[in-house]
Amino acid sequence: MELFSYMETYDYEELVFCQDKQSGLKAIIAIHDTTLGPALGGTRMWTYQTEEEAITDALRLARGMTYKNAAAGLNLGGGKTVIIGNPNKDKNEAMFRAFGRFIQGLNGRYITAEDVGTTVEDMDIIHEETDFVTGISPAFGSSGNPSPVTAFGVYKGMKACAKHVYGTDILEGKKIAVQGIGSVAFALCDYLHKEGANLIVTDINKEAVKHAVDAYNAKAVDPDDIYSVDCDIFSPCALGATINNQTIPQLKAKIIAGAANNQLKESKHGDELHEKGIAYAPDFVINAGGVINIADELNGYNKDRALKRVETIYDKILKVFQISNQENIPTYQAAEKMAEERIQILKQSRRQFLLSDKHILCKERKK
Repeated sequence: MELFSYMETYDYEELVFCQDKQSGLKAIIAIHDTTLGPALGGTRMWTYQTEEEAITDALRLARGMTYKNAAAGLNLGGGKTVIIGNPNKDKNEAMFRAFGRFIQGLNGRYITAEDVGTTVEDMDIIHEETDFVTGISPAFGSSGNPSPVTAFGVYKGMKACAKHVYGTDILEGKKIAVQGIGSVAFALCDYLHKEGANLIVTDINKEAVKHAVDAYNAKAVDPDDIYSVDCDIFSPCALGATINNQTIPQLKAKIIAGAANNQLKESKHGDELHEKGIAYAPDFVINAGGVINIADELNGYNKDRALKRVETIYDKILKVFQISNQENIPTYQAAEKMAEERIQILKQSRRQFLLSDKHILCKERKK
């Protein structure tokens, strides 16, 4: 992999390799763009097969966070960390303390948070070494688990999709197929059930499915059958790349709106949805509730303020459809255009984020 060539193509700012032999830390911090503010993005711990695979994942995820944060209207750039290792057996306190010191060394250009393979407890350890971490325990002034807020944002975005397709955002009586019943999806099902939607659910975890069936009178189907069910809305909330060559021909839904990341296996699948007239809510717009919530912690967490901002996902989804209709482009392109325009406007007046003396003084005054 020719790193500088790749970074130049997608205009990355920085790639940091962090190694601590004593603790076993092998981490890669990718900072894509800090035009809007410091790069915010979680720390993922995964058993990558090769170092190149880890680097590619960090770069890809960091760029995705730039678009997510920009589209959400946050004054934050995009970054991401991957730690190479098995999260079930390779974690230790010294590892996350060492990692926290590396983050501190970036002097505010990167702020981390929880992601796949890491927990609130891990963030608490990182917090021992740096203030540039969010999603920590409520005891430290955090909002706690962001899943319910992510679900709230997806719910609002789904209502916007219904408004666009059906002319009303009322979901009562709508058949909604939810793929994956994790913590975000379960909270989403609660919102949908309370509004009177008819739920169809699936997950490889049978206990999770039973929980949803019992709590929300949902209908359960096998994982392979969820794509072809007769429904109004398909909500992918599990792994990515579920919208692909095999699944698109099976879909009967008029709307795709879910919490999963990277739902399109390839960009061409977004083109196919557009051609078929299926309204697709771009994942990095509709699932931004979690990052909006943790971003609020940077200003001293206020739940009402955070939820009010999450509600704007409704308007952002409608704007994406507006751009898509006006320019006759797929919604994933419309969402990228919306994010890029916001970055470009501010790029005229600023470039990379640096922690200024003003920020330092403000921080000292809060102590």
